Amino acid sequence: MDVFGYAFMQRALISAVIIGALCAVIGVYVVLRGLAFIGSGIAHASFGGVALGFLIGWNLVATAFIFCLGTAWLIGLVTRRGQVREDTAIGILFSATMALGILFIGLLEGYNVDLFGYLFGSILAVSPNDLWLTLGLGVFVLAVVGLLYKELLFISFDEEMAQVSGLPAAQLYFLLLSLMAITIVVSIKVVGIILVSALIVTPAAAAYQLSDDFRRMMALSVVIGVACSVGGLVLSYWLDTASGATIVLTATAVFFVATAISPRGRRLPLKALGIGRPGQE
Repeated sequence: MDVFGYAFMQRALISAVIIGALCAVIGVYVVLRGLAFIGSGIAHASFGGVALGFLIGWNLVATAFIFCLGTAWLIGLVTRRGQVREDTAIGILFSATMALGILFIGLLEGYNVDLFGYLFGSILAVSPNDLWLTLGLGVFVLAVVGLLYKELLFISFDEEMAQVSGLPAAQLYFLLLSLMAITIVVSIKVVGIILVSALIVTPAAAAYQLSDDFRRMMALSVVIGVACSVGGLVLSYWLDTASGATIVLTATAVFFVATAISPRGRRLPLKALGIGRPGQE
């Protein structure tokens, strides 16, 4: 525990707690709504935004957020209008934003270590400004979820029925995509662009194996997310391994344990893995 006497480790610990809880809360809706594949596409879209920020000297969080939000809304618009299937839209935009990122990197002069820190995560490099930004955006996302958690839950299970009941289902769907984009942007500094979608899905998927009750599932997801983030951080220090990868692998191990001891002994529905439409298992 002496290592937490250092300021950089204290910031890393606080970031791990915030990100672990935030990803776990949003992850519950992602798993129930079957948005895991969209989450992966949004996460990789942030690479183009980060690379553009380095190229033109803009704030990296701002450019990453623009790319993430734009990608999320484009996927939603294209698929809801029935122009192409959801997986096709994700594949196109996923590839396009990654290609833009590679193009922007090619225009940069020299090797940029900070850019690759965003790719693979650099929780020990979290600055005081990063921490305040993470805290502020995290509180905002959790506040919105707290105000609209029933409505978001309704569209996660049955969007058509929510629409018939008078809820603005389409607007809530795009709001959920926006919350996912914010969560991804504030998390990439901790676990990296490549792994952030796994941190969103895995704790919630593990909690889903242990409970059918929504509130209990949410609580379990937060406990698992925070425990894995903090535990992965400590393990990465002890083992001298990449922090983001260690956090995700810790969460993955918990998921398999949860699956093994699941009281129902059921398999995770395909929609929780982003395969198929909501309601199909």
